[in-house]
Amino acid sequence: MSDHVQPDLATIQAVVDATDPSPVVMLNLNKYRDRAAYPTDWTGADPDVSGREAYLRYGIVAFQAITAAGGAILWSTDAREVVIGCEHEDYDEVVAVWYPSRAAFLSLEGFPGYLEALAHRGAAVERAGLIACDASTQPVLSTPFQ
Repeated sequence: MSDHVQPDLATIQAVVDATDPSPVVMLNLNKYRDRAAYPTDWTGADPDVSGREAYLRYGIVAFQAITAAGGAILWSTDAREVVIGCEHEDYDEVVAVWYPSRAAFLSLEGFPGYLEALAHRGAAVERAGLIACDASTQPVLSTPFQ
């Protein structure tokens, strides 16, 4: 499992070891800090920003990496209130990202600047969820009724 911000090594290793070559949608659930929490020795961009602003710094690089990996953002929206669930399941944003395979998802870390951009994500996110979902062969949203 994870610490609700970063996955642990065993979880990542399970994704690495997966031999499933089929497409995957990674459903991202983000809860942002009110203010970004950069390390005290931070020497990068202005640290006095909201969590969402810090996440957008990460997002600029992540979007380029996703595109380079052959992926696509299918859907992104602000989350509102929890209707079924617990109060700790409230999130600020939901993002569905399609990848042609799990290997393509894992290739993000090889994109220039991606690992460095993760510092912005870490400063931004109070809590996150990442759920691997079955996906269609093309980057489209679909329902079982189509």
